[in-house]
Amino acid sequence: MLTLVTGSTGEVGRRFVPRLLQRTAPGDTVRVLVRDEERGEPLAGLGAEIAVGELRDEASVRKALAGADAVVNIAAAFRGVPDEEAWAVNRDAALSLGRAALEAGTGRFVQVSTNLAYGTGRGRPLVEDDEPLPGGPMWGAYAASKAEAEAGLLALHREQGLDVRIGSLAFVYGEGDPHLAQSLMWAGHWAGHQRLPMVHHADVAQGLLRLLYAPGAAGRKYNIADDAPVTAVELHQLNGTAVPEELAERTDPDPWLGVVSTVRIRDELGFRPLYPSVWTARDAGAL
Repeated sequence: MLTLVTGSTGEVGRRFVPRLLQRTAPGDTVRVLVRDEERGEPLAGLGAEIAVGELRDEASVRKALAGADAVVNIAAAFRGVPDEEAWAVNRDAALSLGRAALEAGTGRFVQVSTNLAYGTGRGRPLVEDDEPLPGGPMWGAYAASKAEAEAGLLALHREQGLDVRIGSLAFVYGEGDPHLAQSLMWAGHWAGHQRLPMVHHADVAQGLLRLLYAPGAAGRKYNIADDAPVTAVELHQLNGTAVPEELAERTDPDPWLGVVSTVRIRDELGFRPLYPSVWTARDAGAL
């Protein structure tokens, strides 16, 4: 089995690829698409095959897909980039990659998405069949472009048979990822009890590997999160930062924003978080 991974040098990708390499059977190949060969060298040292190219370049993509049995599309443009770049990478390039995978005869396509693509809360944990409701403080080009990529890829499944599986990630942290510290950019403006759904890198990898290898998951979306969303107060405590007094004076306008159900991935794919909460990860020295 030859698996192509995009976004392999980002925070998620560079932690996922080594775990994928550990999981592969003898004779299997992991190929990573990178813009800069030098940045891919650490993964090459672990056994990955390097394909140099740009996700938005069709020739690069076709070359990288040659002989591929599966794709894991982790590539993403996050907040802080111009909106046009977010749309170009998160939606347009993802859909182009999906179409190219179909043309190449690639048998499986795992799309990495975000729980922010659900938009506003529903007064309950979000489930995979919920349609996006644009809005809320975390909505923007990143969330909107990811939502449209999901819809477009699922349409390719329905209309052309692409075996797509979508993994929707909560807030990713762990193993030195600066994301946890960056959470204070938002949490400092929240009510003290406002919650952030979390998932450790080890559990991101576990979830994506289950999506990649599971039979019968075509056309399915799965939420990947731990069991205990963390509050704004706890985020300050975890970062060793004083809790602003004004957090206690605020109210949470959308208590279910981003909070997802993991019943589907637990029941269908056997997912159980290795780190059920961020506190478990802290106690294990895995932050």
